[in-house]
Amino acid sequence: MSKKAWGGRFQEDSISWVEEFNASIHFDKVLIEEDINGSIAHANMLAAQNIITEEENSLIKDGLMSILDDYNNNKLVFSVSEEDIHMNVEAKLIEKIGAAGGKLHTARSRNDQVATDMHLYVKKEVKTVIESIELLQQTIIELAENHIGVIMPGYTHLQRAQPILFSHHILTYFWMLERDKSRFNDALKRIDVSPLGAGAISGTTFNIDRFQTKDELGFSGIYHNSMDAVSDRDYIVETLANISLSMVHLSRLSEELIFWTTDEANFVTLSDAFTTGSSMMPQKKNPDMAELIRGKSGRTAGHLMSMLMLLKGLPLTYNKDMQEDKEGLFDSLTTIKGSLKIMNGMLETLTINEEVLEEAVTEDFSNATELADYLVAKGIPFRDSHEIVGKLVLSCINKGIYLKDLPLPEFKAASNVIEEDIYSILSPQVVVNRRISYGSTGTESVKQQLEVAKNHM
Repeated sequence: MSKKAWGGRFQEDSISWVEEFNASIHFDKVLIEEDINGSIAHANMLAAQNIITEEENSLIKDGLMSILDDYNNNKLVFSVSEEDIHMNVEAKLIEKIGAAGGKLHTARSRNDQVATDMHLYVKKEVKTVIESIELLQQTIIELAENHIGVIMPGYTHLQRAQPILFSHHILTYFWMLERDKSRFNDALKRIDVSPLGAGAISGTTFNIDRFQTKDELGFSGIYHNSMDAVSDRDYIVETLANISLSMVHLSRLSEELIFWTTDEANFVTLSDAFTTGSSMMPQKKNPDMAELIRGKSGRTAGHLMSMLMLLKGLPLTYNKDMQEDKEGLFDSLTTIKGSLKIMNGMLETLTINEEVLEEAVTEDFSNATELADYLVAKGIPFRDSHEIVGKLVLSCINKGIYLKDLPLPEFKAASNVIEEDIYSILSPQVVVNRRISYGSTGTESVKQQLEVAKNHM
């Protein structure tokens, strides 16, 4: 007869390599703290309901804390034959305290046990992700404040568009992160729900108190349907989706940094601590950390797709397929936390090459829209203004000069409404500060935006 906890109806033991394939202890051992906390809450409830004695409860809790202590001191050896963290802990508990350890699983299934562990773990990890997002947001605010007067080229289609404040540009990512933070906070409402006591599928015949365990474990809600409690993985999908979108935002910022650090742009310089060299080319300073974040965004998106495909054909309730819900999630959480930390470090140590940016915005045609708006203010329809300015830009390109270099008679030949004041109008500082609409790149508008951003922290 099999010696497994579930082996009563089996006559043979599993083959070792089948056990290896079946086991999840290699990765779900990270749930040990949640598993033990959930078991202690369950034992307290069993004792309160007179399902086990207070003496048995005391033995169980002492044994569980001893197991956690062994784990924290690297004394705990896990067994593949026990399959997962839950059965490993239970086996160790019975070893330590004897028959009382076998009573812990009364009125509980591994189905609601693993679901409880995962809810506790994801709740804890998501809160850590939110804290990391806020640290990065604070760094972005400081970067924007410290460089409020720096002007840079703004781009559409990766072509020079209009001059903007660097602060305005970098604050874009503050607001992306703010939405990410909001999504994670909103997801906590679905994560922070207790499935404990749902049993395998249909509840239990024992007079348990699910609300006691909910409160002891700090959950704000409880599943109202036992089948839903053990089969729900929506909160994992939602967490993976939120991670994937956050990683896409970090990937976009990484791409900006990669472009800005090229010799062709040279807008910023990354710290040596966040770059690497070439084994062959001694002059190289590569933005590898930014590139890794960009690459890892595909990894987290892959885990999301994997989870969706895992669930799409599953009937109710628990199926062994659901064991595959963990590795991708664990990896995604590790990835997002690491990426946020690296990005924060890169921005904290970033050098803005202000002289290069100043030259960039004076040696281009990003002030062309300003000239068109100038003509519109003089009564010329915008479409006519657009054509006039387009022809002037073409003329400048052919001559190898910029609009600021064009003699006034040539301006007047294009339109007699253009006056001497056009040269001040075309300066990058004036172009930027003439933007007065709410949320625009004008200095006063960006200062206002900074105050609003601070109020979100």
